[in-house]
Order: sequence, then structure tokens, then C-alpha cells
Amino acid sequence: MKIKQLLFSSSILLSSVALLSNCTENSKSSAKTTTTTTSTVTTDTVVTTKAVYPELDKAKYDSLMKRLAHGDTTGRWPVKNAPYPVNGAILPFKRVVAFYGNLFSKKMGILGELPPNEMLAKLKGEAKNWEKADPQTPVQPALHYIAVVAQGAPGKDGKYRYRMPFKQIDTILVMAKKANAIVFLDVQVASSTIQAELPLLEKYLAMPQVHFGMDPEFSMKDGHKPGTKIGTYDAADVNYVSNYLANLVDKYHLPPKILIVHRFTRKMVTNYQNIKLHKQVQLVMNMDGWGEPDLKLGTYRNFIFPEPVQFTGFKLFYKNDLKKAPHHMLTPEEVLKYKPQPIYIQYQ
Repeated sequence: MKIKQLLFSSSILLSSVALLSNCTENSKSSAKTTTTTTSTVTTDTVVTTKAVYPELDKAKYDSLMKRLAHGDTTGRWPVKNAPYPVNGAILPFKRVVAFYGNLFSKKMGILGELPPNEMLAKLKGEAKNWEKADPQTPVQPALHYIAVVAQGAPGKDGKYRYRMPFKQIDTILVMAKKANAIVFLDVQVASSTIQAELPLLEKYLAMPQVHFGMDPEFSMKDGHKPGTKIGTYDAADVNYVSNYLANLVDKYHLPPKILIVHRFTRKMVTNYQNIKLHKQVQLVMNMDGWGEPDLKLGTYRNFIFPEPVQFTGFKLFYKNDLKKAPHHMLTPEEVLKYKPQPIYIQYQ
């Protein structure tokens, strides 16, 4: 089946595994603003500072959500009964364009493939491409960093995952600041659980510019080694993460967190209808499979469009999308033809 081309979207190759085993802005709104307390993090403590976010312009929010539906007539989009976000929301006022990868490997994505300054310059160029394709939607650049990496070796605890050192996350934060970018910390739990891995990153998630990604592909609930079978998360797992992030937003008086859930098969996310939305969290279902344009569009139509949650995302691969004829990576203009239009774009 053609869908098999979409199986290994994170490109965890054996060479990468061997290495690792050794080692807001809101829209213009009314004059009303809300003063909140945001957080920065030192090595061991959270330090709070005052920040001011514009009050949500609900009329503009509704208008932009309708625009993202892109003329959908099925009634699925925009999602009904979704809560308005707390003040400071990025989506749908900006489109997030992210570079994905890990600094330990050049084979896991563009983020680790290029030298930092060259990578940031390329990210800036992609942001301009998207703003040219959709002048009505400003771009928020982002670095999407794999903070917990599934691997082929079990490790000392038999969990088949490698937690990145905090000093590397600190390096990503410094890079992001140079580009006025936000940061996503992505977790591939392998034989561990999201409940065990997420709390370890709280000191970073307490920062207003740091968001989260969860990858069902490498959530191996049945004992398989990662990479040998596509993993899965249930709505209960997604709800655990969104509840955790919502509590952090309240605890540290933050703007909404963006939660990315990767998906390219139906079984990767089960019981989607039970996913609960929060005003503190903006949830994106991200189509992250690779392949030729028709295959990617089919995956989006089959697994993202018919199971609406809140927002949608789309992943583009600089190399894998070119492997088969017509050897073409979709352009921003082509992706914007989809219903609904993705508001989060990720490059690997």
C-alpha cells in the first residue's frame, strides 16, 4: 500500500540511533488589555515577571477561524463549541512555521542538519514564502526540537528512549531568541509513557514561548520496539497532556500553550471525539507523513479532515517528499488549497 511511505516520518535511522545511544503576539484588538505574570526559568527555579497581553478580539477570532475552514460545507470546520482562548493566543492570528529536528543528528531534520546561522536564515526565508502566499496571516517562526528521542537500543531502564540533556534545550532557546521564534519540545516516549516524560520538562514549559509536541508514532504501548510498528495514543493521553499544560498556564499566568499531536494514520489517535479542549491550550492535529503530493493530500483528507479537533497542521520533508515521482515538495500555495487550511507548518 502507498500509505507505507508515510510510516517513518521522524526519520530515526540506525546511524542516528547509534549516536544517541552513546551519548505572541495577538491580533490588533480592543484597547483593553490584561496584565498577567509570565515566567522565565533559571537552572532550578522559575522567576515570574509581568507581561501584558491584548484582550482577545472574539469577532476577529471567529472570522479567522471561518477563513481557515476555507469554504468547507460539511459542517466539520470550524470546530463547533471550541472555547475561546485566554489572552495572548498565537492561533489563528499567526501561522506557525517550524523547523524540526535534533542537534545530535543531521538525519532527523533541518533543525540539526544545517549550522545554526544558516538554519535560522533558511527558516526566515520559509516564513517569507508563507507570508507571500498568504499576506493576510503573519508568520510566527518556531524551532521544533525533539527533546525525547525513540531509539533502537533499550537503554539502562529498557525504555528505548533517550532524554536530551537540558543544556541542549538551553541552546535551542538561545537560537530561537535570535530569530524571535517560539520553541516546541517534542517527545517520543517509546516504551515509556507521556505521563512519565512530560513533567520532566515543566521548568521549560513554564516559559511563555515554549510549547509541546507529542508523537504517537513512537508510543509503543504493546511492547514493540520503536520503528518496527506505528505506535498510538488514545484521547486519554492527549487529555492528560492538555490538562497538564492548562494547569501550567493557570499556575504561571501564561498565554495559551500550543499542543501539537502528530498523525498520519487513523489508529495513531484513537477516540478523537473524546479529546477535551481547554481555553488555555490550542490543539493542532499535524499531518506529518511523507510521500508524493497526492499521497499527502489523501492522508490529510482521510485522517485529519474527517476527525476535527481544533486546528490542523501539515509537515513538509525537504528530502523524503522528493523520493518518488513527481519528486516535488508541496509549495505554500498548494498547501493553502486544502480544507481546512493548516495553521501550523513543519519542515523536516
